[in-house]
Amino acid sequence: MARGHTTTQSLNKSWILLAAISGIERFAFKGVASNLVTYLTDVMNLTNSSAAKIVNSWCGLTYILPLLVAPVADAYYRKYSTITTSSFVYLVGLAALTSTAVVRSRHEGSKRIPSSFLFSSLCLISLGQGGYNPSLQAFGADQVDDDEELPSSKEDNKSNKKTVFFQGWYFGVCSGSLLGVIIMSYIQDTFGWVLGFAIPAVSMAVSMLVFSCGSPIYVYKDSESETKKPSNNIVQSIKAYASKCFYPKITLPKEESEVEEMELQEKPLCRENKENLRELNDNSKSNTVIVANSKVVLRLIPIWTMLLMFAVIFQQPPTFFTKQGMTMKRNIGEIKIPPATLQSAITLSIIVLMPMYDRIFIPIAQLITHQDKGISVTQRMGIGMALSVVAMVIAAMVEVKRLEIGREMREAGSRSETVNLSIFWLIPQYVLLGVSDIFTVVGMQEFFYSEAPKNMKTLGIALNTSVYGVGSFVSAFLISVVEVATSSKGKPSWFSDDMNEARLDKYYWLLATLCGLSLFLYALSCKYYLNKK
Repeated sequence: MARGHTTTQSLNKSWILLAAISGIERFAFKGVASNLVTYLTDVMNLTNSSAAKIVNSWCGLTYILPLLVAPVADAYYRKYSTITTSSFVYLVGLAALTSTAVVRSRHEGSKRIPSSFLFSSLCLISLGQGGYNPSLQAFGADQVDDDEELPSSKEDNKSNKKTVFFQGWYFGVCSGSLLGVIIMSYIQDTFGWVLGFAIPAVSMAVSMLVFSCGSPIYVYKDSESETKKPSNNIVQSIKAYASKCFYPKITLPKEESEVEEMELQEKPLCRENKENLRELNDNSKSNTVIVANSKVVLRLIPIWTMLLMFAVIFQQPPTFFTKQGMTMKRNIGEIKIPPATLQSAITLSIIVLMPMYDRIFIPIAQLITHQDKGISVTQRMGIGMALSVVAMVIAAMVEVKRLEIGREMREAGSRSETVNLSIFWLIPQYVLLGVSDIFTVVGMQEFFYSEAPKNMKTLGIALNTSVYGVGSFVSAFLISVVEVATSSKGKPSWFSDDMNEARLDKYYWLLATLCGLSLFLYALSCKYYLNKK
């Protein structure tokens, strides 16, 4: 039974507080991740390629770990306990990272702290975040959501509380991320890395304190059976489902009548035998729930897979979009715009346009679809995927224009590496990715949380975050394949270091095609999923 205040006012206070805490965590994480490459190259003296590989691998690990940690958290721990434990590990990782900067600042050029210590601190941050983020978001959703043991087969049109929660949550995450990128990058470049890493660590400590202070107003939906029974583990669920597939003749009791019939036939029974039968019946019910839960989770996998290409597209802004910007006109008077700052256009577009989703888009959609929510969660994700395809098409067209102008300048005898094309031509593709983010990312959060069984809500959130982890590895793999395939016979690949010879436009067309194909398969998967329900 839920414990804590149940009034609407208390629920609003609790989830707004948790959304703010999530924003503080994003501030701390982005304060480290956004400029980590610079720290690795300038302070740790790593090469650019090595630093980039480390950052990519670390980001992939950070997004993958929730998928591994969440089943354990769901099976053995309450969400509240998982949050407090994970946040402590998170804080230890940030403190260890800060210590590397302290030692390096006091002993410049020394190697008193080996690189392995730095990597260990980053792994601690990833491990802490693996349990912290999905548990915190699932705990926040518990404040406003009354769910059932298994997802409902009907579309919930009575209340938009859940949708409002995930949108508000994402607004807080984006605000924290934006402040982390802008403020911490400036502090690290201006005042040094000790302060630049210490502030995120202090921010995480503050978030832990605020979270503890809010304990009296939280709603706790972790039942005793959920926290004590390890049978909720997804590994055991899949194992039980697989056993049923391989041994279809073995059936599990579904009703108590079978046990009652046995009691009548064997009567009189001693008390010990009755207790054994009761325990057997309870275990049978538990196994039946395990099999049902495993079916629900396994049916999410096709949709999860089709979202990977969306995650691949979101790997482009910090990499190839930035490379494009470095060759374009970046001056506004005497100020030279750093290409990486255009990434803030994605977050700004989310913050500015997200309120318009409820006030403009939803009313129009309600008039068309005659649904209280306007569109379903799966339709919302599909629209976002379609917008990401459009963003890649626009990126390809801008790149074609950049190459044409560069070619004309070389034919005219110019040797300048800067193309006579403003960097602001890249803004539309950034903004479109931000708009697609509003649709798909918020939809993914709500979808995976809502469709996961009651005792696997943390796993549902982890499935959402793991899309980006696997997507980052898929992006790296795709780049390697394309590089090998396009660099035959001594010709430069599409990713040539000389941007005048690179063909990023072709790569963008390839990504648009692959994402379009994923969108088509996603629509089929959603249709099958809804029919199966």
